[in-house]
Amino acid sequence: MSKYSSIAVFYGSDSSEWEVACRSGEFTASRIDENVYDVYEILARFGRWQLVAYRKRNSMRVIFPEGSRPEVDKTDCSVRVLGEKVKFDFVYIMQHGKPGENGLLQGYFEMLGVPYSGCNSFVSAVSFDKYSCKNYLRDVDFVKCAPDAFVRKGADLEAFAEKVVGKLAFPVFVKPTDGGSSFGITKVSRPEDLIPAIQFAFSEGPMVLVEQGIVGRELTCAAYLDGKEVKALPLIEIVTENDYFDYDAKYNGRSQEICPAPVSEDVRVLVQDTTARIYRRLGCAGVVRVDFILAEDGLYFLEVNTIPGMTSASLVPRMVRTAGMDMTSFLSIIIENS
Repeated sequence: MSKYSSIAVFYGSDSSEWEVACRSGEFTASRIDENVYDVYEILARFGRWQLVAYRKRNSMRVIFPEGSRPEVDKTDCSVRVLGEKVKFDFVYIMQHGKPGENGLLQGYFEMLGVPYSGCNSFVSAVSFDKYSCKNYLRDVDFVKCAPDAFVRKGADLEAFAEKVVGKLAFPVFVKPTDGGSSFGITKVSRPEDLIPAIQFAFSEGPMVLVEQGIVGRELTCAAYLDGKEVKALPLIEIVTENDYFDYDAKYNGRSQEICPAPVSEDVRVLVQDTTARIYRRLGCAGVVRVDFILAEDGLYFLEVNTIPGMTSASLVPRMVRTAGMDMTSFLSIIIENS
């Protein structure tokens, strides 16, 4: 028997990823078990939380037109639907970027005592910031981290660029520390292009990471808690037609995402085991995807995605299907064990 009855799926966000988050949220809401849960879809953007649609158990989805969407009462995380007050038992967070992926939304639910999917506020905050997350993993013996340099907005960029040139080998990747979907990222092959790339990354956030490029195969793997143990899903290898796995490659069909990845059994075990170990070290919950580069000298950590994409074409749903599971059953596992 389920622990919950009414599930709110929060999607959208205050970041550049908000449209992707809407697609992920709509897909997730459509796959939550209609025989078990009432599902309410909440578009949350810049402090305005509105009920977009809802589906009662074994009933049709009801959509509210823009301009007549009920507002969520933030004092207790409830909404009034056709005169009835509905207080959510559980929240499935599908916000890519701020505030749903950096711990702010999680902190709100924690203060109200509302259960939710995924990592807690602290783990979300640490994992969302690429530099902070790497610092949690630098001293481990089971995965490598590429050399890097960190800069905050307002610093002397000329002096910083000089430091990068002396410390790192080109090409380097310049990225905002707290972004996703490759927004604000530039691959830089020449020192003279470094400062413009940093300034571009600052358009997405106040902190920037410059990371030495690692040559190798790009692999990704997801892990989740099934109630008893952390389990890893099948690997995906990403082969992009572009210079790297940028926004165009991710969302406009400019890449191949091969699942299961054509790797040896040793590599498969290594990546799945490393994913599970990172999951446990960070203290993750729900489903989390970890990205890697497999180089000649070992496996390099790229980043953690605590709220990975969940459209029908996204990586995690593809892993789930390859594992022989259906999304409805998988989402029930996440809901009941978060």
